[in-house]
Order: sequence, then C-alpha cells, then structure tokens
Amino acid sequence: MSHVVDPITGPVLDEPVEAEQVEAPRLARHQIHLSDGHKVGISVAGRGIPLVVVHGFSAEGFLYAQSLSRLVSMGFKVIAIDTAGHGNTQGLPSDGQNLVNYSELLGRIIDELGITHYVLAGHSMGGRLITQLAADRPDEVIAVILIDAIVGDTWDKMVYLFRLAPPLLVGIGAALAIDSMGVLPVFRNPRQAAKLARLVAPTIAGHIARPWRLAGPMISILRSRSSRYALNELADRGVPLFALHGDHDFAVPLRTAREAVARTNGTLVTVHGAGHSWLLRDPESLPAIVGELLDDGLGDACRERLRAQGVRAQDPSVERIESACYEPDARVFALTPQSRRTEVVGRHRRPKYQWQMERPLDPADA
Repeated sequence: MSHVVDPITGPVLDEPVEAEQVEAPRLARHQIHLSDGHKVGISVAGRGIPLVVVHGFSAEGFLYAQSLSRLVSMGFKVIAIDTAGHGNTQGLPSDGQNLVNYSELLGRIIDELGITHYVLAGHSMGGRLITQLAADRPDEVIAVILIDAIVGDTWDKMVYLFRLAPPLLVGIGAALAIDSMGVLPVFRNPRQAAKLARLVAPTIAGHIARPWRLAGPMISILRSRSSRYALNELADRGVPLFALHGDHDFAVPLRTAREAVARTNGTLVTVHGAGHSWLLRDPESLPAIVGELLDDGLGDACRERLRAQGVRAQDPSVERIESACYEPDARVFALTPQSRRTEVVGRHRRPKYQWQMERPLDPADA
C-alpha cells in the first residue's frame, strides 16, 4: 500500500497481567417491527456515539456479544443488527436479488431507530453491506470499520469466478468450515469456549430449523455489483475507513483489505495469526484495536463529526453527544437497557493476537 507511515505493532505481550474478572453491560436483545411490519432483531447496550455492527454470513448480531460488551465502555452505544434472513430478522420479500436490498433494509432500520450519525462496523458479508450503506449515506456515516470484509478487487474477481464455476464455492465453504472449527478455544481456554458455545448454539439451531433462509444472502452475494464502486464513492466523499483483517484468513485473503484501503486512503490493521473469525475466538482483540484507533484516526473522525453538529466542548457530556447523533426521543433509547447491572464476561488478559497498523500518510508530510 502506498503512502503509509511506519507500521505500529501492538500490543506488547511480555508483561504479566493480573487475572481479574471482567464485568460488562448486558446487551438487551429485541425483535422490533418496522413501520411496514418487517420483523427485525437487534441487540443494544450503552450510551454515546452509535456504533452500528453488522455480522457475517450465517451469523447474527448477538453472537458478538462478548466483544461488543467491552466496546460499550469506550463511549459507544452498540447497536448490533441481524441482517435479513439471519437471527431474528425476517427475510426480504424477494430474496436472492443483490446485496443492495440488504443494505437498504439496514438503512431503514437505522432511520426508524432515530439514529442520525453513526460509526459502522461489519464482519465478512456485513463489511460488504456497510460499505454499500456508507456509499449511499456518506453524510451520516462517521467512519467505516471493515473486519475481514468481502470487498476489494480480489474478492470481486473471486465472485466472478464463482458465477462461472459455482463448484468453486465448495472451496470457500471448506475454508470457512475449518476456520469455524478453530473458533472455540477448547484446549487453550475451556471457559471461553463454553461461553462462546452457548452463544453459537441458538444460531446453529436456527439454521437447522430453517436452512433455506441462507440461500437468499448467498445468491445475493453472487449477483451483486463489484465492491469497487462503493469503495470509490467512500474515497470521493472522504469517509474514513479502517480495515481490520487476519493474515491467516484463507477464505477472504488479506489482499482484499489492502486493496480496499488503497482505494479509500484508509488505515489497514493486519491481525497476525488470525483467521476469518478471530474476533469471535478472542473477545479482547477487537476492543483493544478499536481503543488504539480511537487514539488515532477514528477518534479524530468522531470529534470532527461532533464539531460539525455543534458539539465543541473538549469533553462533552453523554447527553450532548447523543443530542448530536440521535433524533429527540429516538426509538433506540427505549430499547437500551437502563439498568447498570453487569455480567462477568471472562477473565481479564491481554489480547491473544498481535497486530500491525499502517496509516495513510498526511499529504502535508508527503
């Protein structure tokens, strides 16, 4: 990638860390009805800047609960949305069109929740959906965080090959299956494996009961337009983009993330030794990376948007932040748990993974 500063590696793993239990807010899980009657599943917690999270293919928002609970303490209201045909969200009236229909539904959900300015984060297929959504609504989006997302020229070429030779999808499916088997750290951390297994079980049960629901999203991936158009729009509109990607992701190669940041002048975070679903395997790594980004470009993007909305205080109150990012009496407020009750979500430790950050060079320093 051209125009980057010296990479930053983190975290340092050679210091002992005292083992402590981590408490985090519970995510409230809801199924709501949109104005047209469409049923939608969402999970919500926290206060502050909206962080809208979109899961990957065959997953659902609540599956990421461990990482998302940790992000709440960073000043975000986390809103995890189940995409059409996943989790508690019903499918689209005409499944199997293209991913634009799925991103449009996400936009409608955000509108009806009363969210006006927000950070988008998406894993795998969710990364492709939020890229399209941000391209359609650049004035609303504060920043885009792609996590092993199916975007970039290499992925677009892969989709073209899948159309010509559908059996090639078997290879991607096998790579994802192998990656999924490694998500549960059964031997390294049995307690974490048990917690994650409890989160995964309802998702698997749902697929067994209604396996046909996944056909629509899969066909839509194959029918969709190349991602470069949406990425080019983000570049033209100056939407900050951060691509987090495992260098052991064999289903969606790291090269796709490099291409995405090259098109958008974004920031690349390479997660070493990580597969496609590393954020599920280790709930500490994603929050730690986001924490570093908040000290850098992501934090700058949030402050810039707040200033544009009239919030100029150095340390604004949560109420002032929310007045700039939500409609008055936004529906999402009523869905956010008011209790401060927390739950133990694991043992405090340093993230399992190390990563390297490559930031775009400031034109003034070129």
